Formats: sequence, C-alpha cells, structure tokens
Amino acid sequence: MWDALSPSVLEAIARCDAERLQVERSRVAPHIREKMTVPTYSVADRFASWERLVRRLEPGWDGDDFYPISAYDNDLDSRDALDQVMRALPEEANEGPLGQLLARLDTRFRAATVPDPELSLRPWVRPTTERPEEELGEWWKRKPVRVPWPE
Repeated sequence: MWDALSPSVLEAIARCDAERLQVERSRVAPHIREKMTVPTYSVADRFASWERLVRRLEPGWDGDDFYPISAYDNDLDSRDALDQVMRALPEEANEGPLGQLLARLDTRFRAATVPDPELSLRPWVRPTTERPEEELGEWWKRKPVRVPWPE
C-alpha cells in the first residue's frame, strides 16, 4: 500500500515522522538521542500496530504470545495517534489508499468488537490523554468479542 501513495502524501508522512522523531529524541539522554534516526512511533508503525490489534481480535487468530490488557490501551492510543496524523495529512491521503486502509481496519475492528455503553473496560483501559468521554474515538467505547488478554 505504501508504494501506492503519491509523492505529496509521502512527503507529508515524512514531515509527521520527523516531528515525531524530535519528540522522541527530546525524551532521552543525549548519548541515546544521537543514535535515533527514525521514530519508534512512525506513521507506518502506528498503522502496523492498529492492524496487529485488529488481527488479534478477529476469529481464527491463534497467536500464543502474551498480550496484557495494558497493551490493549496502548494500541487504542495508537489509533488516537492515527486520527491526529490523518487530520494533519493532505485531503488526498484521507481519500486515497491510506484513508481506505484505515477505514478497512476500523470496519474490521467494529466487526470484532461490540458496543460497551457501560464502559466495562474503563477500570483497566484508559486513554493516556485526559479528555471528556464524548470526545474519545469510538474504539474506546467498544470491547472485544473474544478477549485477547489472560483473564
């Protein structure tokens, strides 16, 4: 999919990644900062994180790796970051392959989850950025049909 992106969208993603790298570099010691050349949480990595979570929730996933509930809220935070990234990218990105990929992943996420109006996961799953509940993305208000963490 990345090969299908236009040069202008790729440039916008590179700018987002450069900004993210600066944030990440500002949080580490100087001797580590100099070695960092790509952000840990690049746009591509955020998409990969969201896709891994969606696959993990879908029927037929048979992974046996340990997945704690704390990883779930990290993955939901990554989805929040994708929302911010997509707003920062040109409209072409939202209407093209990148936006279509995100829409497909979101559809698959909705299919593997159910509404959680009681917010039953909230004691364990909370966004890192405090916002009123009504401002949170729908992913925070759904729960997996098949729980991927140990109970």
